[in-house]
Amino acid sequence: MKKTVFIFVTALAVCALSAGCNQPEPPSPEPEEQKEPEEQKEPEVLQDLKLTVVADGDCIFSGKPTYIMHIENPNGKEVEASILARINSDMKKTVATIERKEMIPANGIKEVTITTQENLAPGFYKASSFVDGKASYHFNFGVDPFDIKSDPDFQADFHQFWEDAKAQLPAIVPEEVYMYEIAGKSNANCKVYFVELQSVPDGPEGEPVLVHGYYLEPQDGEKHPVLMHFFGYDTLNSTAKVSCPSGDGKYAEFYLSHRGQYLNRTSADKREPDGKGDFVNIYGDWFAFNFGNKDGYYYRGAFMDCVQAVNFMATRSTSDMDNLFAEGSSQGGALSYACAALSDYPFTAIAPCVAFLGDYPDYFQIVDWPANVAKSSAKKLGLTDEEMYRFLSYFDTKNLATLIPSSTAVMACSGLMDGTCPPHTNIAPYNNLATLDKEYSFYPKMQHDIPKDWNSKMTKFFKARIK
Repeated sequence: MKKTVFIFVTALAVCALSAGCNQPEPPSPEPEEQKEPEEQKEPEVLQDLKLTVVADGDCIFSGKPTYIMHIENPNGKEVEASILARINSDMKKTVATIERKEMIPANGIKEVTITTQENLAPGFYKASSFVDGKASYHFNFGVDPFDIKSDPDFQADFHQFWEDAKAQLPAIVPEEVYMYEIAGKSNANCKVYFVELQSVPDGPEGEPVLVHGYYLEPQDGEKHPVLMHFFGYDTLNSTAKVSCPSGDGKYAEFYLSHRGQYLNRTSADKREPDGKGDFVNIYGDWFAFNFGNKDGYYYRGAFMDCVQAVNFMATRSTSDMDNLFAEGSSQGGALSYACAALSDYPFTAIAPCVAFLGDYPDYFQIVDWPANVAKSSAKKLGLTDEEMYRFLSYFDTKNLATLIPSSTAVMACSGLMDGTCPPHTNIAPYNNLATLDKEYSFYPKMQHDIPKDWNSKMTKFFKARIK
């Protein structure tokens, strides 16, 4: 019995082993299909967005400035742009920052209007606009410029100072004035003369200073309106010959070279033949000459040179002193203001263009020159800023403008991009004028230059006021 059981168990074991051995082998895994590598696409290169800015008219606003950024997308897909607009005052203080994101349509233009939340104070500003930190555009604008306050800061002896200066002017005796006809410039309408005049010394005492100019005398025997021409700050490349015009006989004219500049510093060969030898500038850097000494300062003498030239014109038989006009640009604009303020002959009208020498305390915060000359000179003398500005106040056109009669008409202008005589310094004397007969032109893109239409506008302005 036991044997049978063993055999049975053994048989079961053999049977189980046999069954296990007869199981089919699992199939081999299929080899993975080899995929071709995907082609690497080059990242899409987008072209930079383009920016232009449009501001209305002459870029003069009331309260809030508003301008439009034209953003051009040259790409075939819509892109998101980062917009940044920053507005700084002319004294370099940030007054507004505007940032936003804008979607610019494919191959299209998006116009983004920029303005400020609050009204800006009267003044001049610089707007800087950026797109994606790449495209940029900068321009200057004004806000209510005729409300800018440039209060006079003249000293208690301001009026007496100038009366004392005028008292030093030598009396003009026509027979003793040196006049030399420039025959090559004379014509049937007028004769052109080289003129030498005596003006005030470079201080309360001393010998009179000789200054020169070209005088155009009409030849019809009638009296004519008088037109004074004053020059800008001289340069090393200047030539006095270009200052001698042909003349048309409509005005009795005088082109003054005040002390040390133009005719007064040129060799004889750089002037029209005038019977005189070489002239030398003894004043060095004119703005720095006798700086700190109001009684001997360069512009005390220069302003008196202008007054003396008017006095000379009053001695000529063809001069109608009831119709007296003056014009000049840059330094010549300042001389126009000064002469109209200090002359004993009231001016009918003046046309100072991009005028120099205005509102020194603000001027020196806006641009480097002539602030660097003034501050360097003051430092050598040990003057404080307060003392420096007190000295300069005698020669500031914003103060002199208060002396100009209310009967004098004034036409003035500024370039908003002017980095030499900024519009802030130009508007200072203009806003302090007593006259109501005045007009001002702003040129948004002009730097320190003379507008192309200035002569024609000035001619019309003067002609309309001839009595």
